Amino acid sequence: MAQVITDPQETDTELCEQGHDLIRSVLERIGDKWSVVVICKLADTTRGFNELRRLSGPSPITQRMLSTTLRRLERDGLVTRTVHNTKPPRVDYALTARGLSLLGIVQSLARWAEDNSGGILDSRTTFDAEHA
Repeated sequence: MAQVITDPQETDTELCEQGHDLIRSVLERIGDKWSVVVICKLADTTRGFNELRRLSGPSPITQRMLSTTLRRLERDGLVTRTVHNTKPPRVDYALTARGLSLLGIVQSLARWAEDNSGGILDSRTTFDAEHA
């Protein structure tokens, strides 16, 4: 029997409070530092492993961490892995439809963090000074 939803806000609150292991693990996955970087770097194209590593930022991701991150994203159906039979072998990664649907959310969170970074830093400074 289908559940009748009368107040979407109430349902969202309940969903957040339920703490299902799957929900927690998905949020943990997309909330980690490197998954966000990889998802954003795959936004518009297919990229190779080493290219992703080079594009990971001023403090580059280690080979092991990138491999682990890509494997986890692939397991969750967010990224595809294509092995090309070339010499040397080439492996490309791309976002799936599910990964693309997450991209906008990740980019919105990044914009929110950027827009609020000054206020957050001020709040941290005030908090730290009051609790020192």
